[in-house]
Amino acid sequence: MHRLLIILAVVQCLSVSAQVDSSSLNHQHRTKAAGYIIPSAMIVYGLTALKNPELIQINQNLQQKIWIDHPHNTTSIDDYLVFVPAAAVYGLNAINIKGKHNFIDRSMLYGMSMVLATAIVTPVKHLTKELRPDGSNNLSFPSGHTTDAFVAAEFMWQEYKDVSPLYGVAGYAVAATTGYLRLYNNKHWLSDVIAGAGIGILSTKAAYKLYPWVKKKLPCNLKKKNVAFLPYYQPHYGGISLIYLIP
Repeated sequence: MHRLLIILAVVQCLSVSAQVDSSSLNHQHRTKAAGYIIPSAMIVYGLTALKNPELIQINQNLQQKIWIDHPHNTTSIDDYLVFVPAAAVYGLNAINIKGKHNFIDRSMLYGMSMVLATAIVTPVKHLTKELRPDGSNNLSFPSGHTTDAFVAAEFMWQEYKDVSPLYGVAGYAVAATTGYLRLYNNKHWLSDVIAGAGIGILSTKAAYKLYPWVKKKLPCNLKKKNVAFLPYYQPHYGGISLIYLIP
C-alpha cells in the first residue's frame, strides 16, 4: 500500500544525497547528470507502461491492493497538498529564512515551472487517452496533480538546498504523499504518478536553467520589484497572473 511512497522516497533520496556530496569535480558532474537522468527515467517508465503488459499488470495489481481489496471514501486533500511546498517557500521567506531568490525572481521561476509542466501534461493527456482507474474519463496519463506537486517540491529544493537539504526532503515527502493520494482516490495508475513526478522535476529544473536568459530578455519595466508573475489555482482551472503593484 505504501509502495509508491517508498519508490519516490528512494528516488529522491538518491538525488538529494548525490547533490549534497561535493567531494570532487567529477562527482559533481555525475550527480548533476543523475538529477536529470532519474526524472527522465521516471517519464520513460510511465510511457512504457502505456503498452507494456508487465507494467500494466503492476498498475492493476496495485490498484487492486489499494482500492478494490479495501474500498474506502475518497479525499480532496490532494487538491490542496499540491501547492504546500511552494507555499512553504513563501512562508519561510516571510519569517526571514531566506531562500536563493527574491520574491520577484522566485515567483517568475515557479510560474515558468508551472507553465512548462502544463505545456507538457495537457497535450500528452489528450494524445495518450489513457482511461482512469475509476473510468471517469480518458485523461489519466500523466497525473497532473502529481506533476504540480513535484514542480513545487523541486522549487522548494532549488530555493533551500543551500540552507538545508531537509527542506527539500520535506517538500518531496509532501509531493510523494500527493502522488499516493491519487492512487488512494482511484484516479491514477502507478505509472501515471511516476511519470507526473518526473515531468514536474524536469520542468522546474528547466525553468531554473532558462530563467537567467529569460530575465535578460524582459523589458526593463518588467524587471522592477513591483512586478510579479504568480500561479493561481481554483477547482477545475488555473493559470498565471501578472501582478503590478503601483508605487
